[in-house]
Amino acid sequence: MCEFLSWIEKDGNVYYLTYRDIYNTKRGKELRDYCKNKDDYIGHGAIRHYYDNFVGGKKRECTDFSTPNRFPTEIVSAVKKGEFRGLRTPVELLSAEAGKVYDAATAEPQKVYYAVMAEAQKVYYAVMAEAQKVYYAATAEPQKVYYAVMAEPQKVYDAATAEAQKVYYAAIDKEFWDLFKVKKNRNPLWR
Repeated sequence: MCEFLSWIEKDGNVYYLTYRDIYNTKRGKELRDYCKNKDDYIGHGAIRHYYDNFVGGKKRECTDFSTPNRFPTEIVSAVKKGEFRGLRTPVELLSAEAGKVYDAATAEPQKVYYAVMAEAQKVYYAVMAEAQKVYYAATAEPQKVYYAVMAEPQKVYDAATAEAQKVYYAAIDKEFWDLFKVKKNRNPLWR
């Protein structure tokens, strides 16, 4: 899995993916179908796939947003325009004051998210413990028994955590990028 933000430099061009590329284009739909995991949407393999599977170039990635000097000018411009809204929320982009506003505004969604996740995990692990007992006690085809027992709890767990993640990430993403849109809220290096 690649990090946010990933890009490829080739022949004087910088290739990267924005939210619009991934979610609002035909190629983006093909990319989402191609990727096995949502976290892969921003990686080097996804970039290559989106841009017709080109080969070569230098793979780059940087998670340190403390200064725009770490990124190509095309990406700096895209960040400033908010084109990564919906993908990640690199808090180094915010000023100290805006960071405090962001922390306060996202505290409640974070609390709810972790409560839902903890409850889902508690139920999941309780069922898993029972399934493991059956698994180890079974003499014929123990894996089949285990996976049959775990299928429904896995679905419930996946649904609960997916919904919690969706709500949580939507709340923090909106708050972050709304704050970042106002230049005075930005880390001075990103203004």
